Amino acid sequence: MRVFEMHTYALMMLGGFFVMLMIGIPVAVSLAVTGFLFGWLGFGDTLFNLLPARFYGVVGGYQWMAIPLFVFMGVMLEKSRLADDLLDVMGHLAGGLKGGMAIGIVLFGVLMGATTGIVGATIITLGLLTLPTLIRRGYDKSVACGVICASGTLGQIIPPSLILILLSDIMQLSVGTLFAAAVGPGVLLAGVYIVYLLVMGWLRPASMPPLPAAERDAVSRRELGVRFFKVLVPPVMLVVAVLGSIVGGVAAPTEAASMGAVGAVLITALSGRLDWKTLKATALDTSKITALMMFILMTAQVFALSFRGLHGEELIAAMFDKLPGGVNTAIWFLMAIIFVLGFFVEWIEISYIAVPLFLPILINLGVDPVWLAMLITINLQSSFLTPPFGWALFYLKGVAPPSVNIKDIYKGVLPFILLQGITLLLVFQFPSIATWLPKAIGW
Repeated sequence: MRVFEMHTYALMMLGGFFVMLMIGIPVAVSLAVTGFLFGWLGFGDTLFNLLPARFYGVVGGYQWMAIPLFVFMGVMLEKSRLADDLLDVMGHLAGGLKGGMAIGIVLFGVLMGATTGIVGATIITLGLLTLPTLIRRGYDKSVACGVICASGTLGQIIPPSLILILLSDIMQLSVGTLFAAAVGPGVLLAGVYIVYLLVMGWLRPASMPPLPAAERDAVSRRELGVRFFKVLVPPVMLVVAVLGSIVGGVAAPTEAASMGAVGAVLITALSGRLDWKTLKATALDTSKITALMMFILMTAQVFALSFRGLHGEELIAAMFDKLPGGVNTAIWFLMAIIFVLGFFVEWIEISYIAVPLFLPILINLGVDPVWLAMLITINLQSSFLTPPFGWALFYLKGVAPPSVNIKDIYKGVLPFILLQGITLLLVFQFPSIATWLPKAIGW
């Protein structure tokens, strides 16, 4: 009878959490309230005796020092306005091709994802700098919106990604291993986007016209080469310093993140845009983003401890036992849950709600955790694009010209959500896309 009561509380806990989310209560508050309430109902004061050790385990984690450092690196590079110069050069390099500007935006997303990883900053930059220009040059509004949103979210899979850092803790995997594993899927996703744009440029050339010849001819090849070298070398050197040191085993992720933060300051200083105002704004933004992530992480401990104490994991295991089809069905069931949650909940919350619930069962079934982490990461990326609460959509709408409405943005991201699904299927069918690099370097 006691076990049945515990299971009932666990189900009520999940239901109460989602009800609070749906009525607009912040996720951290929803996690804490449901965790404390049902944890106390289930096993009384014991919960409060266990929590201090859990909280100390979180705040004392050495790996979390990488988060503010990577965030600082991204915010500082965004303040340096390196993206402005980089986009202009890429537009000229790819402008003679039908869909060339859109492909240039994808390549920009790859490079900025490997240096900043901050979706909001990348999308806002792309929206302000390229959306009015693309529309003025005859691009279909939905195509322009879709490619900007999709390219801006590439930083969530291309390392150093905050998703990978969080998953490394949840799944007890090396950050360096996940960074190495994400290279293949990240490049594959960008490649799928580019192939799609090339095909669309051939099928519907009017929707993605090339850059006018007169505008391309206004910049000489020599001048373009010099500008390309000046804007490309700094971020590439930063990527090599940060990712190369981690993958090569020279530095731990936290040490590499500190190198990235110092490198971002140097790049901003060399561009002549480093001053007290910029440094202060970067420090404040870094503090806000880090505090939000850590607060959610702390409240997630309350929720997870209570759910496990109420034997919620037994319910999850029983649910998996009733699924037909074995391991593959279990994996796709998790993928479906993550995808649906992405319509309503942010990736941080999904990571700390869905993944810990299903991970032990899948590991017991013999699933490669590194491969599973890549499937989860690709899937989580779609949460930025799926209506009604895809943050990429809101970021772009906030800076879009008045002629662009939310319908154009929703319509534009739909093909890219499908492309993410295709990439997920490819990585599922060919696990070596994710696992070959970690194995090649002996991890």
